[in-house]
Amino acid sequence: MMSEVTTPQVRPTRPYFSSGPCAKPPGWDASKIATESLGRSHRAKIGKTRLQYCIDLMREMLQLPDTHRIGIVPGSDTGAFEMAMWTMLGAKPVTTLAWESFGEGWVTDAAKQLKLDPTVIRADYGQLPDLAQVDWSNDVLFTWNGTTSGVRVPDGDWIPADREGLSFADSTSAVFAYDLPWDKIDVATFSWQKVLGGEGGHGVLILGPRAVERLETYTPAWPLPKVFRLVSKGALAEGVFKGETINTPSMLAVEDAIFALEWAKSLGGLDGLKARSDANAATLDKIVEDREWLSHLAADPASRSKTSVCLSVAGADEGFIKKFAGLLEAEGAAYDIAGYRDAPPGLRIWCGATVDTADVEALGPWLDWAYASLSA
Repeated sequence: MMSEVTTPQVRPTRPYFSSGPCAKPPGWDASKIATESLGRSHRAKIGKTRLQYCIDLMREMLQLPDTHRIGIVPGSDTGAFEMAMWTMLGAKPVTTLAWESFGEGWVTDAAKQLKLDPTVIRADYGQLPDLAQVDWSNDVLFTWNGTTSGVRVPDGDWIPADREGLSFADSTSAVFAYDLPWDKIDVATFSWQKVLGGEGGHGVLILGPRAVERLETYTPAWPLPKVFRLVSKGALAEGVFKGETINTPSMLAVEDAIFALEWAKSLGGLDGLKARSDANAATLDKIVEDREWLSHLAADPASRSKTSVCLSVAGADEGFIKKFAGLLEAEGAAYDIAGYRDAPPGLRIWCGATVDTADVEALGPWLDWAYASLSA
């Protein structure tokens, strides 16, 4: 039956649509990565200089105000977010928001590991909870862009300027793709492996002044592993935010991140990154609109992700999606587009800035081919 379905002639040049690790920046090649810091101590002048340069580039690309500190920490986005939870939670009641698997992970941490009895506000995959329910006398944990559901908060208007609690934003699929209101974010975390297409294993922790105040005035009741300790003798360990990492970083991963950040700068910075992501998302929207069998898991465009776009396939179950993604991978037309294992069966197509719009456009006929091949 497969031979009866016409195979498209044009493949995406770079069929990398994984939602993490994501596609490398266009033009990336291992030979282009700076190597002077490799084999050197991260404590040496060259190591600290390159780590600080990476931090400076992130600040510039994110348009981050001087009020916020940036630190490179272990454990990818998960490590960064759990570092924030373990060091700052417990001073106030906690509210956790969950509308996809990573938000549920923070619920588990708060309830079962830290035993904080949090208020939990949930929504199903594809939906956003009622943000008006949030009590901002609490510390509030949420994902800015739900990578596994394709649902994001539309903006920061729901976060009051006079909040009592701290806002903890897991922003790993949002930074470098949206305008983030940094005055509304006390703690933000992300990893290079998402919008920058960097390597995994390292997280980035951003602290606003209210988060720093919490760290310097509150001591958690539980023990802290060495890699979580951000305070020394009652004061913030400022070196962590100047490239003096808590543990040994991979300088190869750091240099790879610098390559991506310099590429971003060549595009015009944040505006250039947003423009590429917006164009990719708009192209995929058109593909979805033109096909009755394809739809967005996130029904509301106002809260629909422009990076990790999650799609529903009419009548598809987990087995169908596995075969669908397998066909495309075997043809070299699209890699890693099956939805997240905990999400409803569907497709997930990364539209972040490192993906080329022409490749998203070329994907459309291949989606038709896979669907027709399995439906014949």
